[in-house]
Amino acid sequence: MFGLAYGDALGKPVEFKKYPAIVAAFGRGGPTELPKKALVTDDTQMALAVGWALLKDGDLVQNLTTNFIRWMKSPDNNRAPGNTCMRACLKLDYGLPWQHASIRSSKGCGANMRVTPVGLVKAYDDDTVAYVAQLQAAMTHGHPTALAAAELTAFAVRFLINGASLRELPALLIERCRSQREVMRLDGFSAPNGWDECREALENLKVALSTKDDGGDVCEQTGQGWIAEEALASALHAALRHPDDSVAALGRACATNGDSDSIACLAGAFHGAAYGMDVWPAQWSKRIEYRDQLTQLGAAWD
Repeated sequence: MFGLAYGDALGKPVEFKKYPAIVAAFGRGGPTELPKKALVTDDTQMALAVGWALLKDGDLVQNLTTNFIRWMKSPDNNRAPGNTCMRACLKLDYGLPWQHASIRSSKGCGANMRVTPVGLVKAYDDDTVAYVAQLQAAMTHGHPTALAAAELTAFAVRFLINGASLRELPALLIERCRSQREVMRLDGFSAPNGWDECREALENLKVALSTKDDGGDVCEQTGQGWIAEEALASALHAALRHPDDSVAALGRACATNGDSDSIACLAGAFHGAAYGMDVWPAQWSKRIEYRDQLTQLGAAWD
C-alpha cells in the first residue's frame, strides 16, 4: 500500500508533462525524492476506497458503491480524477445498479490502478480474487480488457506476496491469460478478447525486456498506460528494469510521456509486495498523505 502511494505521489507532479520536460527537471532517472508534503492522486484515493470496502462486513457491492460515491463527493477529490470513474460513480449515486452504471466501452487504467488491495487478501482463494478484481473494475470500466487487466494486476500482487520474484511475473501472468481465456467471472461481461489484448501487452513486455535497456521512456515499448493493459505492462517494465532498486523503479516509471502516476503507483505496489517496507527511505512514511490509512490497510492482511 505504501509503495503504491509513493509511486503515485512521485508521479503526481509530472502526470501531464512530456518526457523531455521531466528529464530536464529530474534527469533520465525521473523524480526519486518524495516531497516533504507528498500528496497522492485519485489512484491512491480509490485504492483506499477498495481496501476499506474489502474489510467492511456486509455486501461487497454495496460497500464498494458507498465508498466510490463517498470518494466522488469528497472535497479531496480534486486530483484530476478520471472521467470514466466520475461518470460511473455519478450513475451509482443516481441509484443505478452497477451493471448499468458501468461504462462498457472503457478500458482505462482506472480499472486496475486501484485493485492491488484485492491481491493482498490472504483469506481469498484464487477464484475469489479473480471475481472481486473484475467486479471492482466493472463497476466503472466495463470493457473486457479492463476486467482482465484488473485481475492480472491483483494476481501480480498475490504472486509476489506468495514468494514469486519480480522477474517471474511476466511468464506467470501470460500463463494466466492463457488459462483464463474462456473464463467469465461476471454475468453479461465477455472475456476472450480482453485476455488476448492483455496477453499481447505482456508479450510486448517480454520483447522489450529482451533488449538492452536504453535508460529512456519505458512507454515507448510497452504503451503510455492510459489504458489498463498498457498500465500493467509499462509498470512491470519499469519495475523490472530496476528489480533491485525500488526507488529507481519509481523514478523510471514517472519519467514517461504516459500516465506517469498510474504507472508509478503500480510499479510501487509491485516492489512493495515483493520486498516490503524496508526498500523505501524510512522518512517517506512520515511525508505521505493518508499514512494512517495506508498503515492500517497495509497491516490488515499480514
